[in-house]
Amino acid sequence: MPIRAVFFDVGETLVDEDRYWREVAELAGLRPHVVMAALGVTIARGEEHTKLWRHLGLEKPTCVGDVVYERADLYPDAISCLETLRDEGYVLGASGNQGDALETWLRELDLPLDVIGSSASWGVRKPAAGFYDRLVEEVGLPAAEIAYVGDRVDNDVEPAAAAGLVAVHVRRGPWGLLQPPSAPARVVVESLVELPAALASVA
Repeated sequence: MPIRAVFFDVGETLVDEDRYWREVAELAGLRPHVVMAALGVTIARGEEHTKLWRHLGLEKPTCVGDVVYERADLYPDAISCLETLRDEGYVLGASGNQGDALETWLRELDLPLDVIGSSASWGVRKPAAGFYDRLVEEVGLPAAEIAYVGDRVDNDVEPAAAAGLVAVHVRRGPWGLLQPPSAPARVVVESLVELPAALASVA
């Protein structure tokens, strides 16, 4: 069955989170490498990234929720990939485990996206099956005709495949490089530059 729609995770798929985490560290009064080390612990233990504060013996600073991505944080290949896929006729969407502020930011970018959502507005977080059920409902196509592109094996690849979508693993960012490639991934790419051709080759 051909792929007719492509949905993207946001952080470390469309967005390089390096500046984001540096700003989070600064607001928390910590050096960036300390926060990144704690983040690495959460990845190694298969925990949600918010657990990093517990590993540091801290409560999550309330100001951290005010940090929003910037347009300059988009990976250099993000917009060109979206434009190429749009020209090729795919329905495009993006949604991840973000709050209202980051969903608003994504909408204001005016990217070539047909559907935009977030765990905040949908009321369900990955890797819950309900997140992918909502995604399929939003796109309005059979799950088997939708590809979901993400960097995380645990939150993106495996649950997307379990929901019947075509799971695409983009291996970049902390999770993408530290988590081993997953068997359910129909497609594995190192960047979004490779994605259009990779999708076209899926039977």
